[in-house]
Amino acid sequence: MSAGFTWRDAGRTIVFRRGVLAEATSLLVGAGVEGFELVTSARRAAAAPELAAAARAVHEVGPGGVAELAGELLGRAGPGPFVALGGGRVIDVGKGLAGERGTTLAAIPTTMSGAEMTASHRLPAGGGRRVEAGTRAALVVADPELMTSQREGELRASSMNALAHGADSLYLPMSNPVSEMTALRGAELIARALDQAPAERDRDGLALGSLLCGYAIDSAGFGLHHLVCQTLVRLCGTPHAGTNAAILPHAVAFLARQEPARYEALAAALQTDREGLPARIRDLGRPRPLSELGADGSKLDEAIEAMLRRPELARVPEPPDGEELRQLVERAW
Repeated sequence: MSAGFTWRDAGRTIVFRRGVLAEATSLLVGAGVEGFELVTSARRAAAAPELAAAARAVHEVGPGGVAELAGELLGRAGPGPFVALGGGRVIDVGKGLAGERGTTLAAIPTTMSGAEMTASHRLPAGGGRRVEAGTRAALVVADPELMTSQREGELRASSMNALAHGADSLYLPMSNPVSEMTALRGAELIARALDQAPAERDRDGLALGSLLCGYAIDSAGFGLHHLVCQTLVRLCGTPHAGTNAAILPHAVAFLARQEPARYEALAAALQTDREGLPARIRDLGRPRPLSELGADGSKLDEAIEAMLRRPELARVPEPPDGEELRQLVERAW
């Protein structure tokens, strides 16, 4: 991979290179993000003391749902702007706060969640402002070593979340040549890196694959895979990345039957054929079953009903019915 790059896209700037976290404060000043409030976890704040020291305030995000966490912070947070340092939950909380305050957000991702590249997020519970188009980070400070710093099992699950962004963006009404190109290139980079031994892994390529797949889903939107995963996380209590890893092979198997040409292209990017896609994705992600992730089986009926009510289901060619959704989830159980 190259030494890094700066990518400017429709009012957003992405700075990608190793060690760039050390430059974050100066990059924020250069982007006009001064007097910022830092949204992060206790662990990440301790790992970035200069950034925490430069912040006007530091808001720690614990476990829980994005809407509730952002709602809790509304009473303490000032007017912003906000800098979110962390994984998808932390960045989405930052989006919610920035959207509620009508101010700027900068994102420094520490996982492969892709949240730094998308405008989608839950709104703060109890907030009064409604941001129809969501909030997108105006500045992304992307250090590939930081983005891929999780332990191997967690990193593979996070990588499947990133791969799912590309895979779920290929067949939608808003899919376009740019979203398809970035999705397939991102998928190729992710697969190539995960095929390598951890000590030899191209972490630049893995992180770039995440950014590209995040760009793709931000452009095209999401469909079957994400509506299933989001509903399971919310109602059955499973972790976000692990749920994506468990569901993705089964969602892709369904979608590949509906849109064979699209998924032949994905198969080629992953160096397999369409019939071999589910097995190839399982090999890359090495997912744990949902039952091992703490899924609450008593909530499954409620989850299936909630999936059927999701408006995104209409984007899917020949949308699955309730029994098909149940079979898809039970195969991952």
